[in-house]
Amino acid sequence: MDAAEFRRRGREMVDYVADYLENIEERPVSSDVEPGYLRSLIPTEAPLEPDNYDDIIKDVERVIMPGITHWNSPYFYAYFPASNSYPAMLADMLCGGLGCIGFTWAASPACTELETVMLDWLGKMLKLPDHFIAGTHGRGGGVIQGTASEATLMALLAARCKTLRRIRAANSELSEGEIRSKLVAYTSEQAHSSVERASLIGDVTMRMVPTDSTYAVRGSMLKKMLEEDKAAGLIPFYFCATLGTTASCAFDNITELGPICELTFHWQIPLGRRFRSLKMWFVFRSYGIQGLQAYIRKVGVQLNDPPCIFSLNGTVCNDLVGSNDLNQLLLKRITNSREIHLVPCQLSGVFVLRFAICARSTDSRHIQHAWRHITQLSCELLQENH
Repeated sequence: MDAAEFRRRGREMVDYVADYLENIEERPVSSDVEPGYLRSLIPTEAPLEPDNYDDIIKDVERVIMPGITHWNSPYFYAYFPASNSYPAMLADMLCGGLGCIGFTWAASPACTELETVMLDWLGKMLKLPDHFIAGTHGRGGGVIQGTASEATLMALLAARCKTLRRIRAANSELSEGEIRSKLVAYTSEQAHSSVERASLIGDVTMRMVPTDSTYAVRGSMLKKMLEEDKAAGLIPFYFCATLGTTASCAFDNITELGPICELTFHWQIPLGRRFRSLKMWFVFRSYGIQGLQAYIRKVGVQLNDPPCIFSLNGTVCNDLVGSNDLNQLLLKRITNSREIHLVPCQLSGVFVLRFAICARSTDSRHIQHAWRHITQLSCELLQENH
């Protein structure tokens, strides 16, 4: 593919993506393929000679789309938002074209510096204290992590390293193995599974902190556990707070928990990184703070207030009156219908259906359609079981 064909194919791809997003409501939100469906649709080996590009694009619809769960569909209410926008997609295209691997400042000064500035922009938008900001006299700053799981592991490894160095400096006779055997990490019992996975990779013990009636960790409970473990000769070194749990979007009480902890800012695990800050730069400038605030108010507040559903900060949790078996059966029927897509969670032993507003294009008519659909299936299910 030469530059001339790239220009032509690039325009075609932009049109394809725009058409896909504009007409996404016409596609079933989730796939109905079986595991292993794709292998039988493509050759067992890569082609020896180049394939025709038109054939490649045709195979996107034939092979790929049947197995896609459409995260940008206004009927997608599972997991979390796809974090997608037109400015971000254009920035992704530029990122791919530049092909930076920013492992040092000299490797690509703009890649390194823009990321630092964009994290400052974000920190100021969130009104974080100055010591979180790089462009101040504090110790702040940061980089964009590839995933939340990667960020959690990075923070745990940084805290472990800092603790090991501090204790060995004060007690040189202690071996690293002796210290590590006493290290204890903490997180909410409602935290994402990636937090516990980080402790497994980091080879440290992790204790789950019980939550209050709102599924939030309070400072008093964490202090109690810390005192107990210190009295037993253990070394508390890490606490991972959750600001919006996966199950119910509960927020740990940072006002109480913050003073108990201290910061560590090893910034990342990989040496190299893509020019991901371009996406933030494009989005922040294209929408502005007020535009982003308006979007959050719409998706996080206005659309999360349908009748007769329990709402928790951007994620709605719906519990059909009855047994867990009835709730599980309701979810199965919702999934099989393929009109909307939900996922479940467990809250205090109750099987709950999560309803998360995810797509940028979702509006009130989509919410009302989903509510009518859930209501109809629920009524049918209750009639069959009474």
